[in-house]
Amino acid sequence: MDNVAGLSPLVLAYIGDAVYELMIRTHLLRRGPARPVQLHQSAVALVRATTQARLVPALEAFLTDAEKDILRRGRNARPGHIPRNVLPGEYHSSTALETLFGYLYLKGDWHRLEELTGIIFHLAESREGEE
Repeated sequence: MDNVAGLSPLVLAYIGDAVYELMIRTHLLRRGPARPVQLHQSAVALVRATTQARLVPALEAFLTDAEKDILRRGRNARPGHIPRNVLPGEYHSSTALETLFGYLYLKGDWHRLEELTGIIFHLAESREGEE
């Protein structure tokens, strides 16, 4: 797609939401056999806005300057509605992550999407030990 960087951050987040969930589900399947209910619970734990928001600050250390800029644009986007079950700051951070995933997807950068998904899993697992 031409001019991906010129798209609205909310448009990038729209597609990035689906891409992020697909990458998480795919990564879970690659880990080995599991029951569908276990896969679902693991996926939900990683795709909820609060989890995404907690992972974004640590993920930033692994991003390029261009990716950080996309993340910033997504964080600063102002959606018309914020769900009641999430704090506005968490929602903006999760939107930022989805914006980045949408951007990379539309650029066709599958390698980077897989790399970031692996980093996210590593960060999530290391945070489990801290909680």
